[in-house]
Amino acid sequence: MADAADVRRIALGLPGVVEIESAGFDFRVGGKGFVWSYPERQPGRPRRIRTDIAVLYVGDLAEQRALVLGEPERFFTAPGYEEWPLVMLRLDAVDVARLTELITDAWDMRTPEA
Repeated sequence: MADAADVRRIALGLPGVVEIESAGFDFRVGGKGFVWSYPERQPGRPRRIRTDIAVLYVGDLAEQRALVLGEPERFFTAPGYEEWPLVMLRLDAVDVARLTELITDAWDMRTPEA
């Protein structure tokens, strides 16, 4: 089972990563976000930063749909995110090895071309 400390350790271990000041975690490379805390929005309530859920860049909508449909216990999307190449990941539903793979893939897709 992974947590926000694992996200931070993995992300900061990758080259060129910058952590943006946030109520949770927010990591960027080349000015582009690749993993951050989920800002949960519920009607009539203030936004709540969820550090138990990570938002991950996945590259395209086909990959988003494949993850959400294939592993709904781990991945989901939310209103406002359906048309973006992003998924929400329940950190307590993955081990550190899988989290490392997912974060590294997201970082790789957002890293500026050499």
